[in-house]
Parts: sequence; structure tokens; C-alpha cells
Amino acid sequence: MKVKFFSIIDYLLLACVLFLVSIGVIFIYSSAINAQGILVKNEYIKQIIWAVLGLGIMIVAALIDYRKFERYCGWAFAALLFILIYTRLFGRYVNGAKSWIGIGEFGIQPSEFGKVLYILYLAHFLEQSETESPRKRFFKALGIFMIPFGLIMLQPDLGTASVYLPIFLFMCFAAGVPAKYLAIIISFGTLTILFAILPVWEQKIVGHAVPLLGILTNTRLRFLLTAGVGSIMLIGLLGKLFFKHNEYYYWITFVSAIIFFALLASTGVTKVLKEYQIQRLIIFLDPQTDPRGSGWNIIQSKTAIGAGGPFGKGFLQGTQSHLRFLPEQSTDFIFSILAEESGFLGGIIVFSLYLVLMLRTVYIIRKTQNHFGYYIASGILGMFFFHFMVNVGMVMGIMPITGIPLLFLSYGGSSLMTAMCCIGLLMSISYRHFAFMHQ
Repeated sequence: MKVKFFSIIDYLLLACVLFLVSIGVIFIYSSAINAQGILVKNEYIKQIIWAVLGLGIMIVAALIDYRKFERYCGWAFAALLFILIYTRLFGRYVNGAKSWIGIGEFGIQPSEFGKVLYILYLAHFLEQSETESPRKRFFKALGIFMIPFGLIMLQPDLGTASVYLPIFLFMCFAAGVPAKYLAIIISFGTLTILFAILPVWEQKIVGHAVPLLGILTNTRLRFLLTAGVGSIMLIGLLGKLFFKHNEYYYWITFVSAIIFFALLASTGVTKVLKEYQIQRLIIFLDPQTDPRGSGWNIIQSKTAIGAGGPFGKGFLQGTQSHLRFLPEQSTDFIFSILAEESGFLGGIIVFSLYLVLMLRTVYIIRKTQNHFGYYIASGILGMFFFHFMVNVGMVMGIMPITGIPLLFLSYGGSSLMTAMCCIGLLMSISYRHFAFMHQ
């Protein structure tokens, strides 16, 4: 089947992306201007180059029939796991994580590009396993998620690893996985984070011992708690085996298993993550407890956003960025610069562009009749939604600082080209939305 180039391009998606990337380049340029009006970095030039490369990747991804990727995605996923292991062993440290490979100034972050391969392979599995039992299908999909997630956590890159979870949840939801299985993952993840950060919260935020938390901070009491919950889990499991029709034992096993494994996992999290990384997860609750350390980013970001007012201070007129009060301003906190210089109006424009982009993605999901494409588009929606919500929430001080960029706006070649590739896949899915395969 011959592909007509101008027919395959989704102009609404393209317009949103071009506007967002252009806005990003403008404010990346602004972030490089110091208080004396001197350009001190050339990041905006690199971003333009990456945007052009990204457009090329997007067009290629749109032109290729996405269904052809299905026959290779198993090998591609295996290659991803190998590269992640290589990165952990031989990669270079950037911002405390061994997550980059490359030579000199040229480097890539494999875990960013890996999102696309992960989405493709998980979509392939979900399509091929539609006739399997829901439980078996869920736990196999969970394994596909846990392997790359665990390898990225070992770097440790909590921000990038966390994006793999909403992709998994969105795709499993789209695949009709029972809600109780998704609730297990959400409950397990929430409790794991709570058990890991509560001792740090007690020490850094509260500043004094909280009696109830002694069971988590005291090694012996924590061991006894874990052993006790594990015993309850085993009792519930035995009860379920001997009294199969008694739901009471099912719920005992269900709840105690979540708590037991969350306690074990939280111990692993505290071993992998450094204390300052855990502190970044809770400092948004009270940044003033460490105003010149972990709380500095949030304080300066909120100051910048608040100073913008309705219409902003004007382009290149922001003080927080040009006086270098705002760290990581071209990457994680690009929205703070935008809000200070373009105000509430600029923020609304960016919000609207993202809303249109995600609504268009939902439209593509609803339109496609091919299950492989349906799952791919659902995963991409999960990625876009999570990046946007977490980054904007982070800079506003209502969510933890996790180092997640604002796609299309933040400086960075790996994240930008990954996002552009996903847009190309969406265009390919939209154009070839029928279930049958064109020869």
C-alpha cells in the first residue's frame, strides 16, 4: 500500500508539538541569559538540532506501518535490557544517577528511549495474551514491567523509572485487566514509598520522635512487624487452600501480602536511594525545613510562578532565572521560567496545548480497531499524562521533586526525540486504524 505523505500527517498533533517545542526553545534561550543580559549557554541551539532530528524520527515513525514493529519488538526489548545492564555497569553519572552512555559531550539516556521499546513489547504481549486467564496475563505483564523498572532503579534514576509505572497501568487498564489487580500495584507502590519515606519525614520534617513510627525506625521492631505480617499472610493462604469458598481468608491474604511485600520493598528502596533522594520526595510538604538545601528548588520555583502574575514580567525580564536563583531551570523547572515571564496566560496556553494533544490521543485510541495499536496509544497517553502532571505539580510545590522533564519544552535530546517518536507512532496508528494488515 502506497502511503501519501500529506495524508498520514496528523496536523492537529503536529501543530501542538511544533508550538510546544517552539515555546520550549524560546524559554531555554531565556534560561541561558544572565543578569547582565549575556548569553552564557548554547542549549537552545542544541535543542533546535534535537527538534529537527526529532521531526525526522517522527516522520519516519509515521510513514512506517507500526504493525511491522510487532515482529521485532521481542528482540528490541531484550536489547533494551542488555543496554540498561551495560549502562548500570559502565555508564556515567549525571545528577547522581548512572544513567547515561556516550563519548565526551555526546551521550544518550537509554532509559528514555527504552520507553518506546517497552510500550511496543508490552502492547505485543497484551495483544497475544488476550485469551489467557486475567491473573496469568496480569502477572506476566507485571514481570515485563518489573525488569526494566528494577534495572533503572539500580542506577538509581527514580524519576525515569517512575514513568514506566503509569504506562503499565494505562495499558493494563486498556487491556481490560481486572481493577483489583491494578489496585494491588497502586496499593503496593503507595505503601512502599510511605514505609521508605516516613522515617526520613520524622527526622527531617517533624524533627522529633513520633511514637507510632518507632515500629519502622527501630530495626528490631521493623523485623518483628515484617515477620508478623508475613505469618498472617501464610495463615490466610492456608485458610484459603483448605476453605476455598471462604472469602474471609482471601482478603486476609490479599491485604497482608501487600503490606508484607511493601515492607520488604521499602527496605530495598532505602538501600538503593540515597537519603537526599528520599528527602526530595517529602520536602514539598514543608520546604522551609531545609530552605538552602532540598527545599531551595521548590521555594524558588514557587516564587518565580507567583511573581509572574496574570501576564508575566515579559520575555527576558524574569529575575529568578536570570539571577540564577532557580536551579535546573532549562530542564526540570522550565515551566517556572515560562510562568514568571509569560504569567498565568502563558501557563494556560501551554495547558491548552497539552490538553488538545492528549484529547487527540484519546480520539486515536477510540478510533483504532487494531489491538496492538490500541495498546500502544494507551501507553503513550499514560506517558504524556504522567510527565505533564508530575512536572507541573513539582514546580508548583504540590508534588515531590522527581526530576521528570516537561516533554517537548524541557531541554534534553533523549526525552524530546522519544516524545517525537511517540507522536510519529500515534500518526501511524491514526492513519492505519483498521484491524487488518495492509500488504
